[in-house]
Amino acid sequence: MIPRLGSRGQGWVVLQVVLLLVVAVVGVVGRGGWPEQWHVALTLLGVVVLAVGVVVALMAVTGLGSALTALPAPLPGEQLRTTGIYAVVRHPIYGSLVLMALGFSLLTSPWALLPTAALAVVLDLKRRVEEDFLATAYDGYADYRLAVRRAMLPFVW
Repeated sequence: MIPRLGSRGQGWVVLQVVLLLVVAVVGVVGRGGWPEQWHVALTLLGVVVLAVGVVVALMAVTGLGSALTALPAPLPGEQLRTTGIYAVVRHPIYGSLVLMALGFSLLTSPWALLPTAALAVVLDLKRRVEEDFLATAYDGYADYRLAVRRAMLPFVW
């Protein structure tokens, strides 16, 4: 079993924020580490990946509305969201954070890929903790989870 790291999963939020900051710092400090011949391709790919991450994040935040929280535990009195992007993927905000960190890494430094990978692992663990909270809070979560097979990225993960 994965630890909750707090009554509502607060420790997972701390880990997430720290890793996002590490990605940013490593990307800025290690800027320019990519081979020169890859510069144009990685810049284009980085912009696309970052933009897709932003779009997914906007769709996810909009879809959650008043249920939005950084904590794995859902807010009391809110309903399970199963429409919009949540009909395609269960945790699109986590996937969008990975995409944005990956896009930023491609734009800045190969060294930023290391904390980006760590971020992906932490967000996947946080997602698993959140799913335990959601299964407890919502009777229909098990059925939703079976119906929506992708956890973090539409059509991928």
